[in-house]
Amino acid sequence: MPRGKNQKRKLFVLLRFLRSESDEQHPVTMRQLLAALEREDITAERKSVYDDLETLRELGYDVIQTEEQPAGYFLGAREFELAELKLLVDAVQSSRFLTEKKSRDLIDKLERLESRWQAGALRRQVHVADRVKTMNESVYYSIDTLHAAISQEKRVSFRYFEWVVPEDGSSFRRQFRHGGAKYCVSPWALMWDNQNYYLVAYDGAAGRIKHYRVDKLDSLSLEDMPREGQEAFADLDLARYAKSVFGMYGGELRYVGLRFASSLAGAVADRFGADVLLARDGADAFRVTVPVAVSPQFFGWLAGFGSRAQLLSPPDVAQSYAAWLRETLAALPSASE
Repeated sequence: MPRGKNQKRKLFVLLRFLRSESDEQHPVTMRQLLAALEREDITAERKSVYDDLETLRELGYDVIQTEEQPAGYFLGAREFELAELKLLVDAVQSSRFLTEKKSRDLIDKLERLESRWQAGALRRQVHVADRVKTMNESVYYSIDTLHAAISQEKRVSFRYFEWVVPEDGSSFRRQFRHGGAKYCVSPWALMWDNQNYYLVAYDGAAGRIKHYRVDKLDSLSLEDMPREGQEAFADLDLARYAKSVFGMYGGELRYVGLRFASSLAGAVADRFGADVLLARDGADAFRVTVPVAVSPQFFGWLAGFGSRAQLLSPPDVAQSYAAWLRETLAALPSASE
């Protein structure tokens, strides 16, 4: 008997149909498989489809035949389990560096990895519209460019903006720093902090490490210049460094002595890691000495614990913290107002 038409596409059509239309609760029948082939103008007999399903198994696809009702065939193990895809969907929809449109595009692609029945379960958990999302659509591609620059050990250039309140006070608007002049820096790492991506780079002009919010980069381009900063990053433990920086605001890296109430053990472990060395200080407190980029954001984090946290040393940092607290209190309206 002569071969039917479009036989080269046959395995692909069967696999695509099994992937989208079948799962353990929704097996498909041989009649449905033949109908799917017919819609693609592929002629086939039952015996040849049996052989094709066996070929898919030999190629590593988990094609399962079940005799229990409803009987039929379904694609079992997939690249991702449904629970894993739910985690990925949660990560995508909660990522502030992705725009709402890009979040929905990525979630649509994740849904295609499951059957249409289970894709419905993923779709029901999506609530992107009310999340605070970035307004910079190019951030998705900026990350790719930065990864390329890091792997090729090249510099990048970009303009950097911040949000400001215009004189009419109507809404926030972008304002470029340095009068719109381009920055040229050497990228070394991308870090995730407080739901945002940050570029960690060496600024040759300033001679130090700096951080930049990726969603605030504009006109990013890869430069044909070797990157700088080898000495600055040679002995830098980026994982440890990330714990020392608060809100990714730069500051002088200092070892500070801190005292906390024992009830704050979890908060300190979350911030500095569970392996931080500590010393008991009485029945209900402990002390740690940790590297910290001293900044107002660090002071704000510490002040959030009130009297349950104290900055002990070094003296100049403790004095700066006290001055910051006084300035903060002075800015509050008086009780009589």
